[in-house]
Amino acid sequence: MSAPLTEFWVIRHGETLWNASGQAQGHTDIQLNEEGRSQAQQLALRLKGLKFSALYSSDLMRARETAQIASALLEGEPLSLLLEPRLREIDVGHFSGKNWREIHADFPEYYESLKADPWGTRRPGGESMADLYARVQNALLELSERHPGERVLIFTHGGVVRVAVSLALGGGLQDVWARLSIENTSITRMLYGAEGGKLLSYNDVAHLEQSKSVDDDSVE
Repeated sequence: MSAPLTEFWVIRHGETLWNASGQAQGHTDIQLNEEGRSQAQQLALRLKGLKFSALYSSDLMRARETAQIASALLEGEPLSLLLEPRLREIDVGHFSGKNWREIHADFPEYYESLKADPWGTRRPGGESMADLYARVQNALLELSERHPGERVLIFTHGGVVRVAVSLALGGGLQDVWARLSIENTSITRMLYGAEGGKLLSYNDVAHLEQSKSVDDDSVE
């Protein structure tokens, strides 16, 4: 008999200064800005009273800080925040700190390679979408085996949320990457495990009301 699917609540971190200015972040460790902390506080009110079996975060500061703020009002005893490096954003390598106009100007050969192989082309000094997909899939499968039939809260990054959505829908990341809008502190809910997945909700930002939220699908 197969194990029951895990219910994952996958949440993107709050806004950072580099989000707001359109700079690629990747693995660069950037903290939340004032707006990002406000978004995390609004998210905490949204999650207030909900119960989860476990709390995970990317080990990057912007995700950790969002997790610490947003999980403060959960039901029950405080959960230990478990850091999972495989939930990091895609590594943008030499793109870090640059906006996309600068990247286009400085790395024209990358875009030529991208046209030929969007799935396998690595950011110079960084990862490809295939690399990201493989490590996130491995992480989520491992977490689903650790928490079968449970509800798990994850704080992570836009690229990881895109992978999660594609896994839930049973498709390849190349089919959905550019078509998905992932806003800061958005909630995406899914069932997932070795038997497959199901998308329950996507990019839910009802808690932000009129607050600004950056969708930086091109700012990783």
